[in-house]
Amino acid sequence: MKVLSEERKYTVQDFERLPEGPPYYQLVKGELIMSPSPALEHQRTSKRVFHMLYTLIEIPKKGEVFYSPVDVYLDEENVFQPDIVVILEGSRAKMTKRGVEGAPDVVVEILSPSTGYYDLTIKKEVYERSGVKEYWVLDSQRRTFEIHKNTREGFKLTSQAREKGKVFSEILGIEIDLQEVFS
Repeated sequence: MKVLSEERKYTVQDFERLPEGPPYYQLVKGELIMSPSPALEHQRTSKRVFHMLYTLIEIPKKGEVFYSPVDVYLDEENVFQPDIVVILEGSRAKMTKRGVEGAPDVVVEILSPSTGYYDLTIKKEVYERSGVKEYWVLDSQRRTFEIHKNTREGFKLTSQAREKGKVFSEILGIEIDLQEVFS
């Protein structure tokens, strides 16, 4: 990821004045961040997870699933573009013309060399504070999958697996086989 300017803090209003389309930016703690397109393996992983969630969530009409780029407005200094978001029926998050406003029920981030630091630190903290119910972190190179559930004490790792294991989402009530994700 490339930080465009460290000289000033940007706001949601500044972010919304950016032109639509590539290159895509995120607003992270008041900084405009641009990142390169994800690698092919990242996109394969994203495609498999999205398809799985679409089948389990959207087809039975339990909610909606979106993939990047979709803007998720969390506060005045943070507008992220997670790889995948899940908005369940009755969610506090709202879908508007500009994107998702408020914390999605599930956020999926697939680590990339350019985004991993932000995904594991700053963005994770903002997701936690904003009320994201589950935060999924996938690493397609290491073939790992972690699920963090938001509790009163903050995010707690509730399920993890590597290569051929399975993880369980308490929020969605589903088990995911890593062979289907990283095949």
